[in-house]
Amino acid sequence: MPHQLGRSRVTVGPLGLGAASIGNLYRAVPDDRAAATVDAAWQAGVRYFDTAPHYGLGLSERRLGQALAARPREEYVLSTKVGRVLVDNPAGAGANDLANGFDVPAGLRREWDFSSAGIHRSIEDSLRRLGLDRIDLVLIHDPEESPDAARAVTEAYPALHELRDQGVIGAVGVGSKDTAVLTRFAVETDVDALMVAGRYTLLEQPALDDLLPVCAARGISMVNVGVFNSGLLAVDWPDETRPYEYGTVPADILARAQAIALACRRHGVALPQAALAFAAAHPCVASVVVGAGRPENILRSADLFARPVPPELWTDLVAEGLLRPDAPTP
Repeated sequence: MPHQLGRSRVTVGPLGLGAASIGNLYRAVPDDRAAATVDAAWQAGVRYFDTAPHYGLGLSERRLGQALAARPREEYVLSTKVGRVLVDNPAGAGANDLANGFDVPAGLRREWDFSSAGIHRSIEDSLRRLGLDRIDLVLIHDPEESPDAARAVTEAYPALHELRDQGVIGAVGVGSKDTAVLTRFAVETDVDALMVAGRYTLLEQPALDDLLPVCAARGISMVNVGVFNSGLLAVDWPDETRPYEYGTVPADILARAQAIALACRRHGVALPQAALAFAAAHPCVASVVVGAGRPENILRSADLFARPVPPELWTDLVAEGLLRPDAPTP
C-alpha cells in the first residue's frame, strides 16, 4: 500500500530499490545485469527507485533512466539527490573512482555546491542523465560531509522549497546517516521526507531518541535505508567477514548481531527477513529502500519483505535486551 510523503502529493511503495550498486559501487556491474536488476525489481512489484549523481559519477542515474524508459511514468516514483555537482576532471584521465567507492572512470569529479544556482544545475543535469522531465523527490545529500554544510539549510533547502511550490519537483527531503543533522532539518524546515541511513535498524535504533519523535509530531515521512547495517544483517548468520558501517565489524556489534540471529533461528525467521520487517514497522516509515546489483538480490529482498514474522520474536528480543522496548514492531 503506497504511503504519502509528508504533506506532498508524492506516494511511495513500502519497498524501494536503491541504485548505488548499479552505479558500480565497489565493483563493476555489466550493463545487462544493471538493467536486469531494475527489471526484476519491477517484476517484484517495486515502484520506488532511488539514485544520486554521487553514485558512479552519474552512471547510476543514466542506467536507471534507461531501464525505466519504457515504463509508464505515472506508475513509478523516483528520487535523486543534490549537493554534489559533477564537473570535468582532467586530472582523472586514465584513473578510476574507487577511492570514492565506485569502479568507474574518474573523468568527472564531485564538487560540493549548496548554492541556489548549484541546486538548479544539479537537478537539470540529473534530468538529462535520467531522461526525464520531472523528479518526484529531491533529497539534499549528506550535508554534514560538506565543508560548507550551513548553506544546505540557508540556500539549498529554500531553492528546493521554491521548486516544489512551482511544481518542478514533487517533494523535498534530506538524506544522511547523522540523526542530529536530520533532526535540525525536521525542526527548522518544511521537508516532506527524511532518508535515514543505518540509524533505525534491527541492530540499533538511535533515531528513536531525537529524530523520530520530531517526525511524528510534524508529519514528516521517513525513508529507511541501510537497514542491513552495510551488509551485517543481510545474511542468516553474520560473521567477522561481514561489513559494518562500510568497515570491519567490532566484536561487541558482531556478538549482538549473532544473538539476534540466534533468536531469529528459534522462530524460523531469516535474519534479513526480520531486519526488513522491523525497519518498516515504525509509523513514520513510508518506505524501506534496499540496494541490489543483481536481479536475484532484489528478488530475495522482495520475497523476504513479504513474509510475516511471528510476534513472539519481537517479545523475545526485547526480553533478551536485544531490542528497545519503545521500538514499534509489526
